[in-house]
Amino acid sequence: MDIRSLQRPLKDGYRQDPARSRITLTARGSQTDAPIACSVDLGRQIYKAQAHKGVGGSGTGACSGDLLLGALAACAQITCQMVAAAMGIPTEGIDVTVEGDLDLQGTLGISKEAPVGFESIRVLFNVRAPQATAEQLTALQSKTEQYCVVMQTLQHPPKIENKWAQG
Repeated sequence: MDIRSLQRPLKDGYRQDPARSRITLTARGSQTDAPIACSVDLGRQIYKAQAHKGVGGSGTGACSGDLLLGALAACAQITCQMVAAAMGIPTEGIDVTVEGDLDLQGTLGISKEAPVGFESIRVLFNVRAPQATAEQLTALQSKTEQYCVVMQTLQHPPKIENKWAQG
């Protein structure tokens, strides 16, 4: 697949009309019959999510932390694939593993010292590209980290605005 040819008309359109490049993605969580689960509607598909086993969930479905790490893994892997293709770097395979550490004492309100949320996240890229040069792999790493939307969002968090409604 020629990524540059695929993206050229998109980039040209965004240069001509920068407002066209601005999008809004929406995810909507909705209550289910149990307080430890919800459905997540991404507009194209509905996913089931539930509380982690460590805070009372059944452990049979993805928790919100899994979904966050999964979003990072997907974004990093797809970005790396697309950058490699655009740069003409021949790869045999690209896999990304994401791990995150958190202390559930913070989540459960047991300890005020334990933070709520991830304390650290590790992203492991396994790029199998035996014909790539060291310079190509360095550029691949740099550009992947630069253009991975989820990674950049986590490293430079946006302001989050909360609104509450009753209805």
